[in-house]
Amino acid sequence: MEIKKEQVNKAYGVQVSAEENGQRVGRALLYVLYNGLHEEPFGFLEDIFVEEAYRGKGLGNQLLETAINEAKSIGCYKLIATSRFSRPQVHEWYERKGFMKHGAEFRMDLI
Repeated sequence: MEIKKEQVNKAYGVQVSAEENGQRVGRALLYVLYNGLHEEPFGFLEDIFVEEAYRGKGLGNQLLETAINEAKSIGCYKLIATSRFSRPQVHEWYERKGFMKHGAEFRMDLI
């Protein structure tokens, strides 16, 4: 048996950000990936962050909704979001927004 590898150039990222007075105060990264199993891509949502002074004002919701709408407009068949076990309030927030617990994430730090 032979194991082969090839570069697949079917992935890109979309950064959604919120700015006030030229300063970025919130962000979300949507990665659009093709896995070869589906014609449509899937979205991977990473690094939703709002500066502490801007939390509790709905900015995280706006960033998330913008990223979801972008994934829909691209035609993603699913959207995945991850969160550390130590952030149960974030897990509840994702569930309120329509995400469901679906599996476990496994991680290996390489550097």
